[in-house]
Amino acid sequence: MSQVMNKWIIVVLYLLLPTTIPAQERGMFFEKKSYDHQPLPTYEQSKSQLPIPILSGHPEWIELYWKSWEIAFSHLKSPEPTSPLVSNWIDEALSPQIFQWDTHFIAMYGRYAHHIFPFIHSHDNFYAAQHQDGMICRVINENDGSDHEWGGGPDNARAINPPLFGWAEIETYKVTGDKSRFKMILSPLEHYTEWIERHRKCKDTPHQLFWSNGQASGMDNTPRDYGRKLPGDGWDYHSATDHAGWIDMSAQMVMCYQDLAYICTELGYTAKAGKYKGKANDIAKRINEWLWDEKTGLYYDVNPEGEKTPWITAATFWPMFAGIATEEQCKRLVDNLLRTDLFWRRTPVPSLAANQSEYDPMGRYWKGGVWAPLNYMIVEGLKKNGYREVAVQMAEKHLNTIAEVYGKTKTIWEVYSPEMNCPATDAGGINMVKPNFVGWTGLVPISMLIETILGIEVYAPGNSISWHITQEVTHGIKQLRCNGATVDLVAEKTAHSFKLYLRSDQTVTVHIYYNNQCHTFNLRPDQPIEEVMR
Repeated sequence: MSQVMNKWIIVVLYLLLPTTIPAQERGMFFEKKSYDHQPLPTYEQSKSQLPIPILSGHPEWIELYWKSWEIAFSHLKSPEPTSPLVSNWIDEALSPQIFQWDTHFIAMYGRYAHHIFPFIHSHDNFYAAQHQDGMICRVINENDGSDHEWGGGPDNARAINPPLFGWAEIETYKVTGDKSRFKMILSPLEHYTEWIERHRKCKDTPHQLFWSNGQASGMDNTPRDYGRKLPGDGWDYHSATDHAGWIDMSAQMVMCYQDLAYICTELGYTAKAGKYKGKANDIAKRINEWLWDEKTGLYYDVNPEGEKTPWITAATFWPMFAGIATEEQCKRLVDNLLRTDLFWRRTPVPSLAANQSEYDPMGRYWKGGVWAPLNYMIVEGLKKNGYREVAVQMAEKHLNTIAEVYGKTKTIWEVYSPEMNCPATDAGGINMVKPNFVGWTGLVPISMLIETILGIEVYAPGNSISWHITQEVTHGIKQLRCNGATVDLVAEKTAHSFKLYLRSDQTVTVHIYYNNQCHTFNLRPDQPIEEVMR
């Protein structure tokens, strides 16, 4: 056989080989390599250890809180015996795959039960499946840890989800006070971020921002993709690869670098922290230069040429959450949020503004549906920028809708209609979305209830809790965890003010904000405080 023929045989064999790296050969940047066989807790075993919210006048919200935990615990899973997955996880309740950004948002309420089940460890399965070039596929098959086909496409079109690993890890740390994971995850996150810089940055455009599409961004059927170049035969524009500068992806990269800087600061890597802060600031400047529209007071995507696209979606609020928007820009964004012809509908916030041609009052997935992760992002952005009252109103409206629909259907849904007291329709516009979805919808009955409606925010690194009194009824929480302490905070409504009942089994500082004043209490083990607050 000739040498030329041998070469052709080698080429053909190479082309026939699978292009994906076996799961067992991945995760080289993450030190956890094998499953540790931890038992799964049940809701019945765990309920007595969970935080207990108190809120007079809203028994339906409290019922929904407990139902959310019950469903969440029913979705805990362990790897199959032959699976390379390395940790138990909470399933997103959609399909036999695990999804990146679902897992990030689930961690936001899972952290309140970290002492029972470490929800943040669900991320370990993504770090353990990281490719050698740094990519972490957005969808992984549960049975064998392999990348799911939904993460494919030309030019890695649908490979990743919003890069929010660092955010989930840090927010969990703010409740647990345990930063031991930071050393484990820093290298995986750095390599993942480098992959995004190589494969998602629009280096050939004037704006130099980051591109995405409906499938990769999570906003599956968003009309933001309309008019974009098709990536190839058999692929639609929701898998587009042209270098459009996307609001959310670019703002999320600012967050990504901010989070790397935070982690490096906690680990004492001062030089690295400074480098990552600089990268975050550079992207933020380009976002305000290219995506902000002074006339309308909104952020827009831009095409590869830097021209703004017309679509108004809830993605416009990501720069407020990421700390990119100035004080004046935040004011303009909030003004638009409160416009009934745009976002302030019966249930805010629709994913597509109500004045857009593709807006569907039944939701039709991302053509108007009200989604817990987007609403959580917006509510947190409002609070960060001094709009706590609006945040509370928005959280209460969303929670009311979920509670009312639960009263009729006895389940919790994937997404809700912005106009009607019902679940949303899916992308086809005919069928309802997924029921029993906790899943990220647990953000509203658990996280928003604790953090926004009750106004209680834990900061374990400072061994402190901030409590913004937003309710004029008896309210509070018991068995809240902060840096290993178990804390009770109750404000009993009196004729003219509140009587406080505060207790902790370890030393914790509590800052209570009421009537434009801050009241500070230093709790000592088993030395409860009872005091009237005026």
